[in-house]
Amino acid sequence: MRETLAKLLIKRGDFDVCGVSPFVPDISRSIGASAADVLILDSVTACLSDGALMLETFSQDPDIKIVLIDMDNDPEVFLDSVRAGVVGYFLKDASAAEVISGIQAVVNGWAICPPQLSLTLFRAFSRQRAAVQNSRTKLELGLTRRQQQLIPLIAQGLTNKQIAAQLNLSEGTIKNHIHGILRKVGASDRLQVIDMTRLYSASR
Repeated sequence: MRETLAKLLIKRGDFDVCGVSPFVPDISRSIGASAADVLILDSVTACLSDGALMLETFSQDPDIKIVLIDMDNDPEVFLDSVRAGVVGYFLKDASAAEVISGIQAVVNGWAICPPQLSLTLFRAFSRQRAAVQNSRTKLELGLTRRQQQLIPLIAQGLTNKQIAAQLNLSEGTIKNHIHGILRKVGASDRLQVIDMTRLYSASR
């Protein structure tokens, strides 16, 4: 598939193929050195590196655009790829013409995915939004002003003693407030509060 796709791209005359290679260790360095605009992967290659290849490629060249061809037609692979930064996505039954025109669209700044996966993407976004909203509600509703004041300090990883010193309160008072926060937001420990805070902050 690599060789065939490379030949088709070269035949068009408006693409320069910088390299063709199977997955090998440190391939991301060669990709970065090539100064390519687009990297074309298949899902098997991406899985061989457990996603590290895409991360390493972006670290070498943050502007590169990655196109992935899914050999398993797996919606979870699709969502993981989008989260990793893939901007072009094709199923294994896509025609060569569809892949090539999609690559051109990606070069021109578009994002491409099969229509049948659009609903998967929308639903995933909706679930993420619901999770963010749930965290926001738990963090904002039902907490006293003092408890809301403690949230960012907890998120900084400060101990009860450090928070008490910063607010000129007793350590026991801080402990009681934190117990109240855990109960109201439904968290079992401070780490869950920190996770909820980070999710909330990322959504603002």
